[in-house]
Amino acid sequence: MPQTADDLDAVAVRTWCSLALDALGREREAIDAINVYPVADGDTGTNLYLTAESAAAAVEAVFAAHETGTSVPSTADAVRAMAHGALIGARGNSGTILAQLLRGMAGVLAGEPGERAGADRLRLALTRAAASAREAVAHPVEGTVLTVATVAAEAAGRTAADAGTGAVARAAYEGARTALEATPGQLAVLGRAGVVDAGGRGLVAVLGALVEAVSGRAPERIHQAPAAPAPLAAAIGDCPAPEDPQDGPAFEVIYLLEAGNDAVERLRARLDALGDSLVVVGGDGLWNVHVHVDDAGAAVEAGVEAGRPYRIRITHFAADRMRARPEPAQRAVVVVVPGDGLGGLCAEAGATTVLARPGEPPASGELVDAIRRAHAREVVLLPNDADLRHTAAAAAEQARAEGIRVALIPTRAAVQGIAALAVHEADRSFDEDVVAMTAAAGATRYAELAVAERQSWTMAGICQAGDILGLIDGDVAVIGQDVPETARRVLDRMLAAGGELVTLVLGEDIPDALAGTLEEHVREGYLAVDTVVYRGGHQCAPLLIGVE
Repeated sequence: MPQTADDLDAVAVRTWCSLALDALGREREAIDAINVYPVADGDTGTNLYLTAESAAAAVEAVFAAHETGTSVPSTADAVRAMAHGALIGARGNSGTILAQLLRGMAGVLAGEPGERAGADRLRLALTRAAASAREAVAHPVEGTVLTVATVAAEAAGRTAADAGTGAVARAAYEGARTALEATPGQLAVLGRAGVVDAGGRGLVAVLGALVEAVSGRAPERIHQAPAAPAPLAAAIGDCPAPEDPQDGPAFEVIYLLEAGNDAVERLRARLDALGDSLVVVGGDGLWNVHVHVDDAGAAVEAGVEAGRPYRIRITHFAADRMRARPEPAQRAVVVVVPGDGLGGLCAEAGATTVLARPGEPPASGELVDAIRRAHAREVVLLPNDADLRHTAAAAAEQARAEGIRVALIPTRAAVQGIAALAVHEADRSFDEDVVAMTAAAGATRYAELAVAERQSWTMAGICQAGDILGLIDGDVAVIGQDVPETARRVLDRMLAAGGELVTLVLGEDIPDALAGTLEEHVREGYLAVDTVVYRGGHQCAPLLIGVE
């Protein structure tokens, strides 16, 4: 539950990052669909999500470093981590600007040791963020995310002197929404396409998350753009030549750069002469450089002359990347697994695996790397975790942009992934294979056993620390005192609705004898129901259960 304190402390920053990531995950496809400026390449929502994901991961790393102690990070540590994470993970024009907005806020919110990050500091932080974002863009254009950020800061600045942090955040959010609705009248390409600015819509989502983080109440969500989005192809055709990606620069070039301020100023001038959509953000020796050019080599060479560029990404705006590469296989399956035992099982079945370590879910970059590593024209992605749905969707979108056909099957548990993989057949058509795998996963109910860490309310009543919880389809259904008894009760609940096959995945510390006990329980109580047992190794839950 978001906190309601009047200070934007480290916990609130962590909550903000998490809520912003969730909000951008929900909005990602809608934002991608209205992306017509500066290039109608349909990836603004994905780029904003990936940037926010990097920021959130950096904040989580700071908190993880404090787990062995009794204190939480300082506000300064949290906001600096947020800004640094966004800087190094920024994607595209929109993500780079978001990184600079967060950096501008962090510079104010960090403050001096012991200072409160209250309403006054938040007002100043929003103002500094809007100004620094404008400074980072070579040629600011009204009707974009820059306008939305400026109006949001102005609205926050008009709040009463005694207003709390929540009131300031809400004023910024409402100001941003008002500015967003006005963008089609400020930028012709948006007006012709009948959409609001995609980057601005993303910023509204981020500010909405800030409101919820500091006040505990989520603002009303934007369910659709003020004007109905036009089909992307139509929007592209309506753009005048300077805004048409087919007539504009052919490449997007992004890299991190280690360089001094003077060298970066010279770099800005050189890149501005080479192309457009130039955004250079950062400081203190580390910068994120984004530009659209026809000569990608010259843009990288300019970075080499300025300092040390790395993490260089060059994207061709054409639909297909014309890169020389070995001939890929026709189809592959990428599976997220919660333990090394299942990783080996899935690998034996021919899948490419991504290990989800306890408390460390894979980021979208890891999933994209796994899709590339599978080296196939067609990939089926099985995330096996409901909390990975947005991450997996962003990874799939990124891989599709690289010319890989990706089908995301929204498996919510490892046992659903096992069921899907069991019916995978690479010889049939891609669509038929995806349908069969989706049907198998959907027909599999899932459960897991977990140990309660503290007293709390659940769907099954009040649990105490140390109780064994039986979660069915994600909800606590059984509270027990030991693993065998709880597992039997969970199986009875699940098999009451019928079933033909029970899958048991045993954690590292669960003895083999338990598998025999549960197999006997199923055999004696449920005729014609088979049981299969796998060793999961070191995994998050002591026992996973699937019923097909």
